[in-house]
Amino acid sequence: MKKLKLTLSILCVIAFTISACRKDKTPGPQGDTGSTGATGATGSDTGFTGSTGATGATGATGSNGSNGATGATGSNGSNGATGATGSNGSNGSNGSNGATGATGSNGATGATGSNGSNGSNGSNGATGATGSNGSNGATGATGSNGSNGATGATGATGAQGPGASSYTLTNQDIFTTGSTFSIPGITQSIVDDGVVLVYYRPSGSTLNYFPLPFNNNSGLEITLFSYGVDGSGNGSITLESSQNINNNSADFRVIVIPGTSLSALEITHPGINVNSLSSVTSYLHLSN
Repeated sequence: MKKLKLTLSILCVIAFTISACRKDKTPGPQGDTGSTGATGATGSDTGFTGSTGATGATGATGSNGSNGATGATGSNGSNGATGATGSNGSNGSNGSNGATGATGSNGATGATGSNGSNGSNGSNGATGATGSNGSNGATGATGSNGSNGATGATGATGAQGPGASSYTLTNQDIFTTGSTFSIPGITQSIVDDGVVLVYYRPSGSTLNYFPLPFNNNSGLEITLFSYGVDGSGNGSITLESSQNINNNSADFRVIVIPGTSLSALEITHPGINVNSLSSVTSYLHLSN
């Protein structure tokens, strides 16, 4: 009974509230958002297993299935007995003529007849034109060289060559600073277009002269430093030495050759050896 009264009271309050809301259509201000309630307890994961349901009714009978595939063909039966022989048919009409056969091969050649008598000789024909000259035959092999002839007698010494001159400087001193010697045969023409050769040997020696530049492989080296003419036209050579040569102990030969060069000299005098004083004086007909 108490529960019924409480329920009626709650319903009256709700009805009154709804009536009040209908009379005042202006909404009131929105209230603050309430705080989130606490999370409820987690329920158990697995429910109780229900009881097994009753067996359902039997379903309707299905339709008939389709016909199966045709079976394999059976084997042929045995042959029946041979029938009686029929009567002969009437003769057929004659066929048309066949095609003409191929031509046969030729027969063997007959025997050769006897030769006829010779005819009379014809007249001579005109002379034909002269044929062109045939090409030259190949060159024959070169014959072997003949033996050398006897050496001819030595000819007389010729006159001194044109313009070539020789100068001898004996008992000279050479210094490392250079030493200059007067050579009259050196002119401006020689400086412009000529050759000056200088040879050395120790004074008092009978050895051959050595061409400059000279090097005895023991520290001594002598060179032709220069040659030319001074303002007065006087010719000279300047020699230098790596060591001072004192006591008048050096001899020199100076060969002056105009109008040529070393290469031209070797062409015009085949066999000349410019490193040999005797060869140069011999080819240029100069006295030793």
